[in-house]
Amino acid sequence: MDNNQLTHDHHITKVVDREIILACDHVKGPANIGGIFRLADAFQVSEILFFGSDIDIKSNRLKRTARNTQRSIRFRESGNLKESLEDFHRESYLSIALEITSQSTPIQEFDVTISNKIVLVIGDENHGISTPILETVHHTLHIPMYGDNSSMNVAQATAIALYALRS
Repeated sequence: MDNNQLTHDHHITKVVDREIILACDHVKGPANIGGIFRLADAFQVSEILFFGSDIDIKSNRLKRTARNTQRSIRFRESGNLKESLEDFHRESYLSIALEITSQSTPIQEFDVTISNKIVLVIGDENHGISTPILETVHHTLHIPMYGDNSSMNVAQATAIALYALRS
């Protein structure tokens, strides 16, 4: 059996049937932001929307982590994330917060086929998604965890959520 590792030029690009926009609520760390750009490329995210952070796109840490995907992924800053989400709702987007709450649903139980237009909201590295945003989204999903810690790195959690939304 020939099981050789493929080069970057030989990977297979998949066609996606669901548009995903990623909304970042106060995500600040350059390494996390760089990782989020890279994930956006890997999972064909249409756009990244940043709110509440000054994004230094020239940061060496961001660029190293992003591996140049910050050049090809569309992104913009929002002056008011709640209003931006409401605009997306008027355009028939389904909004999903990735946050563990008293009402959140385990991500594997969510029916991803209910919409072809999704805005996934991720939150601040220390405080998560702000209350006004949690009150605005359609659904709140969490990643079940089995250890003692109740959270994980925002970029790692985003990877899991994007994989689940693309499955």
